Amino acid sequence: MNIKKIAKQTTALSFATALLVGAGSQTWAAESNHKDTNNNYGVSHITRDNMLKIPQQQKSEQFKVPAFDKSTIKNIASAKGYDKSGNLIDLDVWDSWPLQNADGTVANYHGYQVVFALAGDPKDADDTSIYVFYQKIGEDSIDSWKNAGRVFKDSDKFVPNDPHLKKQTQEWSGSATLTSDGKIRLFYTNFSGTNYGKQTLTTAQVNVSQPSGDTLKIEGVEDHKSIFDGDGKKYQNIQQFIDEGAYGSGDNHTLRDPHYVEDKGHKYLVFEANTGTEDGYQGEDSLYNRAYYGGNNPFFQSEKEKLLQSSNKKKASLANGALGIVELNNDYTLKKVMDPLITSNTVTDEIERANVFKKDGKWYLFTDSRGSKMTIDGIGQDDVYMLGYVSNTLTGKYKPLNDTGLVLHMDLDPNDKTFTYSHFAVPQVKGDNVVITSYMTNRGFYSEEHSTFAPSFLLNIKGSKTAVVKNSILPQGQLSTDK
Repeated sequence: MNIKKIAKQTTALSFATALLVGAGSQTWAAESNHKDTNNNYGVSHITRDNMLKIPQQQKSEQFKVPAFDKSTIKNIASAKGYDKSGNLIDLDVWDSWPLQNADGTVANYHGYQVVFALAGDPKDADDTSIYVFYQKIGEDSIDSWKNAGRVFKDSDKFVPNDPHLKKQTQEWSGSATLTSDGKIRLFYTNFSGTNYGKQTLTTAQVNVSQPSGDTLKIEGVEDHKSIFDGDGKKYQNIQQFIDEGAYGSGDNHTLRDPHYVEDKGHKYLVFEANTGTEDGYQGEDSLYNRAYYGGNNPFFQSEKEKLLQSSNKKKASLANGALGIVELNNDYTLKKVMDPLITSNTVTDEIERANVFKKDGKWYLFTDSRGSKMTIDGIGQDDVYMLGYVSNTLTGKYKPLNDTGLVLHMDLDPNDKTFTYSHFAVPQVKGDNVVITSYMTNRGFYSEEHSTFAPSFLLNIKGSKTAVVKNSILPQGQLSTDK
């Protein structure tokens, strides 16, 4: 064959091949983008764009949890209970929440401030119960906190006709409100370690005696009942978690931390959960939803491709944290399941300690989260955060405070005695400052030093901006600046 003819045929073949390869490349790109969606499900989101800006932002003193002097930290002297053998022991005390008025300010219960807290045997990780601590208003020493003991007797969970309470193995965090008729209404999480970690939002009226001398006494509970354990549609339930493969799947099921709030005469619980099948469920398809990424389209495409190739891909596909909300009837039974206030799809499966209150006509929503649970480059295992959001209405739309949502950052080694977590914002009657409470020292890490109330400090809130107030460290466990 003629060499020129061969060259022409070869060139033509190469050109045709290039066209085919190009077409294949375009087809691949089309298939890659074919899965892309942009569905916000009508709710607010903690986006990857905002979270990726936090590692740089957290360097500012504006967000740093204050450093505490180890030598000044004391155990709660009254935090005593009994181990399984009936021996009197010193307890670890961690997550705590005050008895609050309907607007979130600290309630005055016959001249006392009352705090509910999780406490248990430092040597027994399964020992988790709710205790009541109280302090006379005007006192602020850590030693002035007294212990009224456990809220519930072991037999209180055997409530007739309540299928959830009977399987309770631990009592987890919640909130408490002083009702208009002077009663204490507790909301907490019923945890069942024998049922794949099933969590149920639960309530009870806690009967506490009026002071006798300087003593408050728990007189038992009544109206103890379950409220909500997930509907599967707006919020993942335990059966979905089991069907997905339970613990073996790498998934994390949450339905806890009920926080009571009132608005315009209506009663609500805001809580930690995971999204259900109708509002952006977990799974690989979620990695293609631009609504979870934020930013512009080039950022979405770039971050998506990076995530699809990263070691965090599976973790991100399972991440569907939510701060949910339900409306209650006047008898504290479930009235209506509502859309989440905010979700963290692809970012993290766990946004804890739901907390919301109204200030200066705006609603402020806070949550705690750990870097170890996140899928964001630049956020480390020891990073601990309080994130915050603001809205003109209780149900949103919520926008991030400080542009990204960052409010507090702490990155101490968990073995450090002054490690803090479970940060909780307590609104005050006057002014722009809120009191931040937390616990200090991880449970069971020391033989003599126990988890205890951390020193409180002040956070200033103005509009969509917050800042830790300099030199504002308060005594351990202090709830209010109002004497």
